[in-house]
Amino acid sequence: MSFQNTASFPGAGIPEQVSFDRKELSVILSLYGRMVAAGEWRDYGISSLRECAVFSVFRRTAEHPLYRIEKRPKLRNRQGQYSVVGIDGQILKRGHDLKTVLRVLERKLIRAVD
Repeated sequence: MSFQNTASFPGAGIPEQVSFDRKELSVILSLYGRMVAAGEWRDYGISSLRECAVFSVFRRTAEHPLYRIEKRPKLRNRQGQYSVVGIDGQILKRGHDLKTVLRVLERKLIRAVD
């Protein structure tokens, strides 16, 4: 015998918190690994909040994040749900495609060879 709950709870379709999925984390961690190998970044932190998910990048553990990669699903139909925010709070890039948004950080890897 099967039992179905037909009562609707307020907010049943709204997730408790926003988080990065496996594909998004793969793209972010790929960039993170390259930046660690280049000696630019050393630590990271992930926050899953009610309205956004944040991947923070640090040069050292005990300081403010150099960059924050944010996912805000409410902005999906407007400017795009992904953004890169600098240390001063300025939005460096915003868009719908995560790989495109992260290109602003990949420029740091390109250096002139002496």
